[in-house]
Amino acid sequence: MYDATKNVSLLELARTGDNNALDELCRNNMGLVKSLAISFRDRGVEIEDLIQIGTIGLIKAIRGYDPSYGTVFSTYAVPLIIGEIKKYLRDDGIIKIGRNIKRNARIIASERDKYFSETGLEPTINVLSERCGLTEDDIITALDAANPLLSLDASYGDSPLDNTVGHDNISEMVEIMSVKQLVDALPEFEKKIIILRYYKNLTQTQTAKILGVSQVKISREEKKIIDRMRGLIIGNC
Repeated sequence: MYDATKNVSLLELARTGDNNALDELCRNNMGLVKSLAISFRDRGVEIEDLIQIGTIGLIKAIRGYDPSYGTVFSTYAVPLIIGEIKKYLRDDGIIKIGRNIKRNARIIASERDKYFSETGLEPTINVLSERCGLTEDDIITALDAANPLLSLDASYGDSPLDNTVGHDNISEMVEIMSVKQLVDALPEFEKKIIILRYYKNLTQTQTAKILGVSQVKISREEKKIIDRMRGLIIGNC
């Protein structure tokens, strides 16, 4: 049976580094973790894995909770548990989708070059599907992701990046795939910045006006976003 007073005492002990208190709190609140994990059961991840990830959020909540916040522990813990699960799903999805598209990109680029060498013609989607052993949807998804985007090595300024990555080179094409997936996974505000700057080719000043913030903020946010995306691409290659 849940004992609120005992829960508070255990939380105080856990904050001082008492691992026994931490273990008991995890057991006492596992029902909360499971109920939240179940809400993500249709995301293609085993429920046991979601519970384990949610438990990480629970432990963070236990260690970070302070009664002076004026909220009960469960209210404080829920967003941390959900946040940890969402982060896992987002990162796991980026890696899995990115790897699949990279693999498909290499196959498509290789077969396209071979076909062009043999016939002097660009292959159709149907031809690529047959030669690559991929569905037409897979081909279309990969080609759609290969729309020219920014070069992550270009310099920053108040105008759109001049260098775009073409898809004649396999390694460049693969990098483009990664960028597309990362953009899709960005938080809404960050995604708007990237879309306005690099898809719509607006300046930082124009972007700032549309989003209702300063040009300085756009500049700072843009650099952080690009640095983070570059790091993820390098880490997942």
